Amino acid sequence: MTTQVNTAQLTAMMQDARQRTLELVEGLSADQLMGPKIHTVNPLRWEIGHVAYWYEYFISRSLDGEKSLLGARADELYDSIAVAHDTRWDLPLMSLEDTLSYMQGVMDRLVDRLGTISHDNMASESDSFIYLFGIFHEDMHTEAFLWGRQTLAYPTPKLAVAEEVICERATGPCPGYAEIPGGKFRMGAETDAPFLFDNEKYAHDVEVAPFAIARAPVTNSEFSEFVEADGYINDAYWCEDGIAWRNMRNIDHPGYWVKDGPGRWRMRRFEHDIELPENEPVIHVSWYEANAYCRWAGLRLPTELEWEVAALGMPAADGSLATTKRRYPWGDTPPTSNYANLDARALGSIDVGALPDGDSAFGCRQMLGNVWEWTADRFLPFPDFAPDSYKEYSKNLFGNTRVLRGGAWTTRGRMMHGTYRNYFSPDRWNIFSGFRTCRSDLK
Repeated sequence: MTTQVNTAQLTAMMQDARQRTLELVEGLSADQLMGPKIHTVNPLRWEIGHVAYWYEYFISRSLDGEKSLLGARADELYDSIAVAHDTRWDLPLMSLEDTLSYMQGVMDRLVDRLGTISHDNMASESDSFIYLFGIFHEDMHTEAFLWGRQTLAYPTPKLAVAEEVICERATGPCPGYAEIPGGKFRMGAETDAPFLFDNEKYAHDVEVAPFAIARAPVTNSEFSEFVEADGYINDAYWCEDGIAWRNMRNIDHPGYWVKDGPGRWRMRRFEHDIELPENEPVIHVSWYEANAYCRWAGLRLPTELEWEVAALGMPAADGSLATTKRRYPWGDTPPTSNYANLDARALGSIDVGALPDGDSAFGCRQMLGNVWEWTADRFLPFPDFAPDSYKEYSKNLFGNTRVLRGGAWTTRGRMMHGTYRNYFSPDRWNIFSGFRTCRSDLK
């Protein structure tokens, strides 16, 4: 069930998402808007058109039977399921001006529609769901625009929200482990959640054994010890697929790191070469790299269940695991800048010791925001999984990808909650991904 949303609020969220999209392509040249053909990014001029196409296909066309503003060309250009990734650079795309005109035309239709379907200025549950999904879909793509700009070393974007001051960035590390009691836990989203994606359906009882999890993600300083110990070239720490991936890329350090003398490193953030921030989380690492680090350190990645327990679970009065959980690590209040580094306010990650107000009940920090966190598990359906109207959102990726949790500094706060599940293939490293460590022995 989706909570009914005020139509003015839906309009404001759509306009806000669109402003972010436009900010992320503003000032780029025609060549930059297309970019090189690589498998980890899309041509931006194609991707912004696809965002509008999604709204049009699932709302104007599927619900109202309207024809596309582009006619038959819409599916031929922007259907991401039918149009193979490698062909998107070769399509007869519209000019940027015409693409923006199409995007505005779709937006005008959506806003006008809200004025005709509302009851007491409220959208129905079903309309609220599909509009929110469209907004969150655009939010996901604006995060992709950011990792695309990072991948291609484009200029740091100018975002209105980045003018806000969020917190002290340089606060140092957050060492130690939180000991989590075992017991029964309700994993996944309850049916009365304000909004949920199909892969969160539904909360189900599972047993978790006691474990200990790092209070914060692994930092650049900690990860550099693995690098300096020749961890990248010691096959003992790498799984078979990880060895093949590492050898194919011929790497011995994270993708955006640059050696700056013995034991010293720098990194690239957008177009800037900066000194490696020691106490920020290591970022832009693959599952293979995260797993190898854990093996080297004598630790492991948390399972998806353990991550959710540490983030949302609570201790009972007797020290056991409580039977209830929170929606967010800090409680049931939606994310704000004093809880989590989200919404690109900081235009980068911040120290892992920052934002103590966002700690979970077990004292784990930054379990939402700053950096996505790899878990040990493959992305699989929960027992009650059933696809929503966007049938390809989850089911095609089950079994082939690994789960990430928590969101990054690039993720929009309005779509983040503690049961949100992200997923990428284990070789993906150019996303805003890091990890925290876990162990089974309690000390």
